[in-house]
Amino acid sequence: MGMTMTQKILAAHAGLDKVEPGQLIMANVDLVLGNDITAPVAIREFKRMGAKRVFDRKKVALVPDHFTPNKDIKSAEQCKIIREFAYDMEIENYFEVGQMGIEHALIPEKGLVVPGDVVIGADSHTCTYGALGAFSTGVGSTDMAAAMATGQAWFKVPEAIKFVLKGRLNKWVSGKDVILHIIGMIGVDGALYQSMEFTGEGLASLSMDDRFTIANMAIEAGAKNGIFEVDDKTLEYVKEHSTKEFKVYKADEDARYSKVFEIDLSSIPLTVAFPHLPENVRTFDEIGDIPIDQVVIGSCTNGRLSDLRIAAQILKGNKVHPRVRTIIIPATQRIYLEAMREGLLEIFIEAGAVVSTPTCGPCLGGHMGILAKGERAVATTNRNFVGRMGHVESEVYLASPAVAAASAITGKISSPEEVVK
Repeated sequence: MGMTMTQKILAAHAGLDKVEPGQLIMANVDLVLGNDITAPVAIREFKRMGAKRVFDRKKVALVPDHFTPNKDIKSAEQCKIIREFAYDMEIENYFEVGQMGIEHALIPEKGLVVPGDVVIGADSHTCTYGALGAFSTGVGSTDMAAAMATGQAWFKVPEAIKFVLKGRLNKWVSGKDVILHIIGMIGVDGALYQSMEFTGEGLASLSMDDRFTIANMAIEAGAKNGIFEVDDKTLEYVKEHSTKEFKVYKADEDARYSKVFEIDLSSIPLTVAFPHLPENVRTFDEIGDIPIDQVVIGSCTNGRLSDLRIAAQILKGNKVHPRVRTIIIPATQRIYLEAMREGLLEIFIEAGAVVSTPTCGPCLGGHMGILAKGERAVATTNRNFVGRMGHVESEVYLASPAVAAASAITGKISSPEEVVK
């Protein structure tokens, strides 16, 4: 029996010819990632185990992005811990205010992940890098500590679900709609500890940003990781961003999958996930009239330049509804600068939105847009659990940048067709 993409990568990094689903292995890692919430815990464990140096100062990345710029004394102390550790260990990939970004947008932008890599991060959305044909997954802070010291991590080899994509997306429909559609179809535990593997001729119509979004939210279906077959678009992105050597792994023809889904991209409509689970999806013929108080466009899921361009296309010449606080967050400093040069920030501000420095902020109820009791937000983020963005009696509706921008204008959940003629 052959192996899937994920199984081949894990076998190679474990020094094995073959692995089987359920097998426990110890594998070498190419990158260990932490942020200002998870890394301080890992650093304490790293010191407790008696480690003196990280295994490779080029293969550890620390990115304070959740509560930064520091919102209070506690977050400042958290960042101080990782800042001092980064300096003491001479870690090359430490990115703070001024060169910072939301980690899962910044790491690919910096070229730190390439096809065939094994990446672990003490953040559940580390699965984002599967868009590049890498195996990447979230781990606990203790596993992060061990990997920083040894360069290795243990894994249970996952089974896989194959998603064969065909066709092309319709206007305004994006990778966010695709992954919300899939989660609605299989449920938040539909891929529990499995690899979601994407292939098919439909890949050609998905941008890299679409793929990052889809891989990012694989965890919302319970997956161990999401991974895309490497194609010309992947290689073009890698060539532009990285000088690292890489290896492309393709699934064997006789690879075994627990399930296979064929998805026609042209059949996927604009989709919104209602509170309080990403699987609670509805299309616009099911939504009705739902007024909102806030819109957030950003996050590791949808804060890239293409997302901002789509939002600007809808907001240009329009005004944000007077009762809607609209917060737009470029995911990295580079994206912020490019958006400024293109005039996107001017469009946002003239429309009545505010633009933030890169931060995870509101996505996890940290800062830059907390909801009060009874308030509703449309957000391009990845989770809408109870209390995720503030008060436990607030509501978060997950949507694409196109839907979020249109909703900001009308003051209710709306499709872009309602505001763009």
